[in-house]
Amino acid sequence: MSDLILVIDEGTTSTRAMAFRLDGSCVATAGAELTQHYPEPGRVEHDASEIWTKTLAVARTAIEKVGGAEKIAAIGITNQRETIVFWDRETGEPLAPAIVWQDRRTAATCRSLKEAGNEPMVQAKTGLLLDPYFSGSKIGWAMAHWDAVKTAGSRLAVGTVESWLIWKLTGGLHITDATNASRTALMAIGSGHWDDGLIELFGAPRSALPEIVDCAGHFGETRLFGAAIPICGIAGDQQAATIGQSCLEIGETKATFGTGAFVLSQAGPIPPTSRNRLLSTIVWQIDGRRAYALEGSVFVAGSLIKWLRDAVGLIGTAAETEILARSVPDNGGTFLVPALSGLGAPWWEPEARAAISGLSFSTGKAHIVRAALEAMAHQAHDLKTAFAADGVDWACVRIDGGMVANNWMAQDMSDILGVNVERPKFAETTALGAAMLAGVGYGLFANLAEASAMRGHVETFTPQIAEQTRVDRLDGWCRAVQRVIAPN
Repeated sequence: MSDLILVIDEGTTSTRAMAFRLDGSCVATAGAELTQHYPEPGRVEHDASEIWTKTLAVARTAIEKVGGAEKIAAIGITNQRETIVFWDRETGEPLAPAIVWQDRRTAATCRSLKEAGNEPMVQAKTGLLLDPYFSGSKIGWAMAHWDAVKTAGSRLAVGTVESWLIWKLTGGLHITDATNASRTALMAIGSGHWDDGLIELFGAPRSALPEIVDCAGHFGETRLFGAAIPICGIAGDQQAATIGQSCLEIGETKATFGTGAFVLSQAGPIPPTSRNRLLSTIVWQIDGRRAYALEGSVFVAGSLIKWLRDAVGLIGTAAETEILARSVPDNGGTFLVPALSGLGAPWWEPEARAAISGLSFSTGKAHIVRAALEAMAHQAHDLKTAFAADGVDWACVRIDGGMVANNWMAQDMSDILGVNVERPKFAETTALGAAMLAGVGYGLFANLAEASAMRGHVETFTPQIAEQTRVDRLDGWCRAVQRVIAPN
């Protein structure tokens, strides 16, 4: 019997395919790096054709490793969420670069909409704020500035990355799941439908948008791997990680540290309302019923370490950061505010720029690298404060993502947050959550609670820092952030 689940995990800097057994063990994996393009300051783009060809290649490799397509019961897909793709329905080819979630080109548009008084309406309908992060303003910009997009007419298809991949896998099925749709700022999250008023506000073409579907079910099939395989699970990466961490009960919280950092707290069947500039989002939709989460989004996490390695040359590998952080007793008064793509929650300052403060002749490479790692806990603490003000106190945080293999960072997170931090033995919870959804969609599990047995064992970090040290760190961080937000 085919009982393996193939997951396509399409991230910001790489695309991967992973095959899971029903006990949660990963039996095959394949991956490829994706090229990020920076045509101008503040602009970030992907080549959608590269995304597709590399995704297809890694999926084929993973399937070959398990012995062929007949071993795969179902496919689950998870993806970078707000990145938007434009393609031609007739040719199936991209019409323009994909605009990545980190892109800030619509900052002025969002500011104008906010100054015109639109943000309360947008937040009430979508749970989101007016920020370039979300897909709606990106679509409007493309319609206004790229001739190939605005003249495509009925041939134009627009969708987030999972929508693009499903179109290519199935040969023309144009759908998006509710979690990804909830990140466009074009969907009313209470009803689960596209909203005409929002579509008009952002200048998006209604006819080009995909159909919104559940996160688990039967969503067509692909025949590109030698046998028909149904697509049965779809979710944005942060929602998939929340599921993979088994945050199924109200208040359960996960924090993913990948390219960015994203914290979601399970909120149940009623959309939460934030008064502290957090987001409300759909965490899954199954059988037409939605569950919601409160979310805090930080734009720069692992991408900061990549920047230190590739652009600055301060480190040779990400693994060096733990060694360097342990080599000094503290940060030496150095703070790094990683606003390389502006500041996300709870600040929402798209035009803020990164800064390193507190430098002196005694500052060394280790202090700067340690300050970069400390920024992860500092940003998480900003979110913890905002969540608490919205009535959600974190009793424990479940961490995942590429960065959390760093033991020093995991312990620092517990120290600064002042709560236990759980790290699963298998840290790729985004892919695991997509596998859980596909398992439910195919019928291998009755529900997500049953599928959560795939999560496996966890390691717990407990607070160990002296309280005064913790207070001093946070005071220094707050001063550093204020310099970035109000430099004059």
